[in-house]
Amino acid sequence: MNTIETIQEEIIQEFSMFEDWMQRYEYMIDLGKSLPIIAQEYKTEVNIIKGCQSKVWVHAELKENQIYFTADSDAIITKGIIAILIRVFSNQHPKDIMESSTDFIDKIGLKEHLSPTRANGLVSMIKQIKMYAVAFQTQLN
Repeated sequence: MNTIETIQEEIIQEFSMFEDWMQRYEYMIDLGKSLPIIAQEYKTEVNIIKGCQSKVWVHAELKENQIYFTADSDAIITKGIIAILIRVFSNQHPKDIMESSTDFIDKIGLKEHLSPTRANGLVSMIKQIKMYAVAFQTQLN
């Protein structure tokens, strides 16, 4: 199984292949197309990430001590952002998610290339993913 760190390293490598941010945005849009899409029944108010200007839904379930995330967004860039986060944090143990660093976001330069509202949304998405991890970890204890 790939660790969170390994996946983050892969993403840093992938982003370093592109010369400019237009290419990186296109890549993020492509990543958004491969996002494990949330089931329609979970597209509810409860699963909306607060603090995002576009709508982002994230659903999490625990299977065999690992959290599986699905998500969707009504904006293509935001869909790419959540796709990156899900790639990193899905199929991982709650404790690993809680203890993981999100430095890779700074290393690929994502936050500085987002509008302030998108950057806030990114922070909110990470918070929500970590909150799911905390909730599921307490179930496992």
